[in-house]
Amino acid sequence: MKEIRVALFTGNYNHIKDGVSLTLNRLVAYLEKQGIPVLIFGPTIDEPEVEHKGRLVEIPSVRMPVSSRGEYRFTTGWNQQVIEELNEFDPTLIHIATPDRGGYKALQWALSNRVQVVGSYHTHFTSYFKYYGGVFSEALEFLAWQYLSWFYNNCTHVYVPSPSMIEELKRHGFNDHAHIWARGVETDHFSPAKRDEGWRRSVGFEEDDIVVTFVSRLVWEKELDTYMQSVQRVAAKNPKVKPLVVGSGPAKEELQKLMPEAVYTGFLGGEDLARAYASSDIFLFPSHTETFGNVTLEAMSCGLPCLVADAVGSKSLVEHGVNGLLGEAENKADFTKKLGVIVSDAELRKQMGAASRQKALQYEWNEINGALVENYRQALKLPVPKPNY
Repeated sequence: MKEIRVALFTGNYNHIKDGVSLTLNRLVAYLEKQGIPVLIFGPTIDEPEVEHKGRLVEIPSVRMPVSSRGEYRFTTGWNQQVIEELNEFDPTLIHIATPDRGGYKALQWALSNRVQVVGSYHTHFTSYFKYYGGVFSEALEFLAWQYLSWFYNNCTHVYVPSPSMIEELKRHGFNDHAHIWARGVETDHFSPAKRDEGWRRSVGFEEDDIVVTFVSRLVWEKELDTYMQSVQRVAAKNPKVKPLVVGSGPAKEELQKLMPEAVYTGFLGGEDLARAYASSDIFLFPSHTETFGNVTLEAMSCGLPCLVADAVGSKSLVEHGVNGLLGEAENKADFTKKLGVIVSDAELRKQMGAASRQKALQYEWNEINGALVENYRQALKLPVPKPNY
């Protein structure tokens, strides 16, 4: 059996703190704890947001050209240091987390050198074109699916976070070689026990207020408009309904002007984030661009009923009528109606919150990453794909 030596290629590891970077850092920490050699290749900046795990070799990169995503970076290719570090490390497995230019070069290198290659699908890239593609959005989405299916079909395994994501990818030409790599949650950290009535009062909420919370990076493609209008319409009938927005991003200033009644905490982490979740009453997350929905799982772990989009990712976590409700994606009227249902029934909120907590307890990080390592071992037993480019 080949030794597992993992070279991980990613477009985001330490320069932005988001679900992808945190997931990959947890994976690297787990691999190192198991004694599995791992070397990370990706872009970075002078003052990254994440104190990353493992050793990171920088891949040259530029800022994303889209102004609202300018903090993200796009790798431009390899330099000599990347080649030398990779050759010296001598991996037995290439894991590509981002199919950008750096990932493409990694795929080429793996297939040319007959090194096993696997990929993971973290971001539902094609869903962004409706926001940034303008009149060319449909054509760009078609071309993107052509590239993504070609790219990942050159990998022996593709790791995705939910069964619904597997079905979505199959519809767009992906081979039947996907495996579940779910996301986990620290259930001791994200817990209903973190609820803090004193904190609620300190930010302006009364004991009987019904706090409806949004947690994510503040960009419009997260369906901030649906969140805002749904809460405002329900609050117009029930003034005890209050919005709480946790996060930062380029849409924050405009959202504050449109929704001045909300409490804005900015970015929160650690105990502050857990307390904000647990001190809420409903989690509303209408985004349909997620492949999984880490924030939804965190909210569930804190015992919240969840109203999320009936879309890939979120619907794998929320069972309609059990631990929350599913709203029709981009349908503000439907989200408003279903938020009204949850708001109007305190006993329903209690039952759904308890069900959320029980479901979240099934997602434990060590088991999830341990299953991924078993998939690595299985991949190493299989032949390396022949180059298809």
